[in-house]
Amino acid sequence: MLLLGVIALVAGLLAGLARLALEVPDFAQAHAGSHGALMIAAFFGTVISLERAVALRRGWPYLGPLCAGLGGVALLADAPWWLPHWLFIAGGGVLTIASGVVMRQQPALYTLTLALGALSWMVGNLVWLAGANMLAAVPWWMAFLVLTIAGERLELTRFLPPRPAATRVFIALLGVIGVAISLSAVGWGAATRLFGLGLLGLACWLLRYDIARKTVHQSGLTRFVAVCLLSGYAWLAASGLLGLGGAYEAGHVWRDAALHAVFLGFVFSMVIGHAPIIFPAVMRVKIPYHPVFYIPLAALHLSLLARVAGDLAGIWPLRQWAGMANAAALLLFVLTLLASVLRGALARAPEFHSPQPPQR
Repeated sequence: MLLLGVIALVAGLLAGLARLALEVPDFAQAHAGSHGALMIAAFFGTVISLERAVALRRGWPYLGPLCAGLGGVALLADAPWWLPHWLFIAGGGVLTIASGVVMRQQPALYTLTLALGALSWMVGNLVWLAGANMLAAVPWWMAFLVLTIAGERLELTRFLPPRPAATRVFIALLGVIGVAISLSAVGWGAATRLFGLGLLGLACWLLRYDIARKTVHQSGLTRFVAVCLLSGYAWLAASGLLGLGGAYEAGHVWRDAALHAVFLGFVFSMVIGHAPIIFPAVMRVKIPYHPVFYIPLAALHLSLLARVAGDLAGIWPLRQWAGMANAAALLLFVLTLLASVLRGALARAPEFHSPQPPQR
């Protein structure tokens, strides 16, 4: 199932390069319009559903990542138009039910936030099916990823509990985001600034109350994860600010910058930071930390800065070059993970001992 997600990731990256009018294989050119669905519904839908299924330790939740992964394959295989839609809807439905089970087992604000994130993914898939317009699903898909990450980080605030007033602010921000994406069904233009306000407020809340503010002063993997988190929150805040200017609206000249500040800057910073922790739990492999992990993280941030600069200044060649660098940074991250897995496997291999001479 994870392999299906990786296929969607590679295809989604190539489709994204095709949208930048870069030379890519023909199949990627043909699926340039599916870039968002491949990256969010297929790749992240598979990975997040798989993580939830592993945590529940039951059989039926694995239908979620299976449906999401097969939805990506169906999209790439040019299956009947309805098939990938319904596979993604089924995947979102299974994840929503699984998240509801977790919330029933552990009633808490963070499990509610995770459930709302899963529900946002399913509703976004339904909106896409109903209108056959992927743009209408984007705010729901953004909420899916943002709320999922916020819920997972909120869980860890039990080690550094925020004051009751701060908890009420978090709940209010969930309400703002929920109202904004609900209004998008009527007219996204009317809700875009409200959504930007919600993301900006959530970014500020996480920067203030996430335990990463403390752990960044430690060392090793703990500090690396904290750096990923804090830099990701900065990108979420930047996207919120752009959203306040209307950048989430279709056709806006800053839309590319606003969306990729969330999907690349915020979401993939979380992926890079949590991969050495989550992947060993899911894949049963060891990923020992090494400072070289900072290289793909720095490459991602620098290339995204260049892309946003190209968007804001209207410099198309810079945006194209930065888009290629974005994809290269993610490829470098994957190669770094694989090298770390290999290093961990070699470290566990039994040492070779030369035979001892027979005793007299």
